[in-house]
Amino acid sequence: MFRNFLGILLICAVCFTSCKSKKTSVHQRHKHKTERVVHHKPPVKEKETKVVEPEPVVVAADIPYSQRISNYINEFSGIAMEEMLQYGIPASITLAQGILESGAGVGELTRKANNHFGIKCHTGWKGESVYHDDDELGECFRKYADPKYSYRDHSLFLTQRSRYQDLFKLRKDDYQGWARGLRKAGYATDPRYPEKLIGIIERYNLQNYDQQVLGTRVNKEQQADDSKIATYAVQAGDTLYSISRRFNLTVETLKKYNGIASNDISIGQILYLHPVKN
Repeated sequence: MFRNFLGILLICAVCFTSCKSKKTSVHQRHKHKTERVVHHKPPVKEKETKVVEPEPVVVAADIPYSQRISNYINEFSGIAMEEMLQYGIPASITLAQGILESGAGVGELTRKANNHFGIKCHTGWKGESVYHDDDELGECFRKYADPKYSYRDHSLFLTQRSRYQDLFKLRKDDYQGWARGLRKAGYATDPRYPEKLIGIIERYNLQNYDQQVLGTRVNKEQQADDSKIATYAVQAGDTLYSISRRFNLTVETLKKYNGIASNDISIGQILYLHPVKN
């Protein structure tokens, strides 16, 4: 019996040791379990944006009025002379109207519609249009993709309407007659419209552009002889072709008058516009 008791004790001891070892093993596994560590990246510092102040923009409205007019004349005098050559409207009148009606190119209607002459839509107009306050609120005005189309439409407007036909009976250098005729024909409602046009023409010598087209601009210091032959001083951008068109000559005739063999000309060169007596 004592032997059985020892056997039981031995079995119990073995079982106790086994259980303790198992528990320890489980405990160790939990103890050494690796925790997942999340590494957070430090926040990226945003790059500072350097604010650059825009340079002040000089717009046409900030330029003195006299300078705006000078700029306007430089830009559109060539177009006005071409229209005179094609349609017979004095370049001085066209330029003066453009300056007056467009505010020398910075008027509201001109800026939003390239309309330099205040031409309204009227019946039959199929182009683009804008609405602008004039004699009445919200009147319809013609809109152009480019100012040159406004100049061409101005020429067509005057030549294609019977009420302006008497103007074309006047001399092409009679800018005063044209200014008064426009008002009489109903182009503008302002009773001082003719005086305003004439004032602009005479202040800025716009009549010189008429004389260039007509070929009567004669500088006394450049006269070759007592016959007072008309001459022309070559300017920047001129070609024999453009000069011949301006004075209603052919290139070959112009070359013959001046004894020129090639088409080369230079700025300041004096060209005769009529035959020269030997």
